[in-house]
Amino acid sequence: MNWGVVFPLIIFVIVVFLVGIWSNRKMAGSKSFLSDYFLGSREFGGLVLAMTMVATYGSASSFLGGPGAAYSIGLGWVLLAMSQVATGYFVLLVLGKKFAIVTRRFNAVTLIDFLKERYKSSAVVLLSAVSIIVFLFSAMAAQWVGGAYLIQSITGISYVSALFIFTISVLIYVVIGGFRAVAMTDTIQGVVMFFGTLVLLIAVVIAGGGLNNIFADLMNENPNLVTPYGQDGQLTGLYVSSFWILVGVGVVALPQVAVRAMSYKNAKSMHRALLIGTIVVGFIMLNMHLIGVFARPVLPGIEVADQVIPMVALDVLPPWLAGIILAAPLAAMMSTVDSLLLLVSSSIVKDVYINYVKPDATESLVKKLSLGVTAVIGTVAFLLAISPPELLIFLNLFAFGGLEAAFIWPLVLGLYWKFANKYGAIASMIAGITSYIGIHLYNEQYGELLGVHTVTIPVVLSLITFIVFSLLFKQEAYYFPTKNINKSA
Repeated sequence: MNWGVVFPLIIFVIVVFLVGIWSNRKMAGSKSFLSDYFLGSREFGGLVLAMTMVATYGSASSFLGGPGAAYSIGLGWVLLAMSQVATGYFVLLVLGKKFAIVTRRFNAVTLIDFLKERYKSSAVVLLSAVSIIVFLFSAMAAQWVGGAYLIQSITGISYVSALFIFTISVLIYVVIGGFRAVAMTDTIQGVVMFFGTLVLLIAVVIAGGGLNNIFADLMNENPNLVTPYGQDGQLTGLYVSSFWILVGVGVVALPQVAVRAMSYKNAKSMHRALLIGTIVVGFIMLNMHLIGVFARPVLPGIEVADQVIPMVALDVLPPWLAGIILAAPLAAMMSTVDSLLLLVSSSIVKDVYINYVKPDATESLVKKLSLGVTAVIGTVAFLLAISPPELLIFLNLFAFGGLEAAFIWPLVLGLYWKFANKYGAIASMIAGITSYIGIHLYNEQYGELLGVHTVTIPVVLSLITFIVFSLLFKQEAYYFPTKNINKSA
């Protein structure tokens, strides 16, 4: 075991645990366990909001799967990945102040709380909870696999042992600290990701003999690697453009990201997060994917593409610095996993159990149940991750697409269109989810339908369905009285 590499990572994990303990003590004095555990009591400023969005969105797919795909496919994947730059901007711009004001009015702690109050429908709540549980287990499994790959690359221990270590590390601080611990560690992890990306990019360029040599080597191997079309021409303009829905505009509908738009304390914090988040996401996404491409001449022949980043870091950096830099992908995975864990846990406890099983549950029971469910979910995700897929990014993108197909229109139209009603929401979610799964299975067998990413057609279909059913079963127009409600939002 290379202790020079492992020691900085151990220090990083200890810091994360200390933040969890601090958060647990702060949570003990909170008036509302649910609001604090799942939403941090809506106290976050601009920097924390920006970093928790960046760290939640920047995951194993951004730091392992994405660079791994870029290593295999070339600069075309870097171009595709840049559709993520405006992610935080879209989320805060579309949801903005209105979402924060309305969710405060409803006293909503989760996205499903908002949908429950907006549509007054048990079917909407249960469909939403099932969607979150099913699709986010895929996303969580991807993060677990990524964490295990990283620890395995660094320590040389078996995959399952590495998976177990990663699972225990995440579960301890999430169960202890809740959303506040998640947000504060996300801030630390966001800073680590930013500077880790910069240092690794410089080191890879130097190891490759400069940009001219790197591009010459790529051209000599396969000229397609430096084109927008991929190493064998598989990236068409239409396919790349459709990613603006999947990882651009559609991110608004991801529950783990949307819940961040409830958690800031005032408008100034939101405006600051817009600027910081856009800059940081753009910097990390561009440079991590460039590192994946530039690593090809430096370390040719890597068989498991998801291990490109840890293998390159260990090759081009001194051990102590590699340990610090590899805290970046570890941070990305831990920060995404913790958010997903809390989201699935809140869906089960808050949205299903309290709403429909035991509405009069005591706070003590809710607390025990929340901690227990979070631990059980983490254990199930561990079991699902024992047999990993070939490329993590596609497991993660599958989960993203399913959530977007389910939630984008019930959320956006529910917020802005006064004629949106429960019939439109239910029909839209069913149409989006079923068409997404059906097209995904078709694409697995026959290739991309109409040449676009799987999510494109379901998002359009769910929009049409939402409008048609809302107008067909017209209800009295719904109005959000946002004046004089928590002016600080």
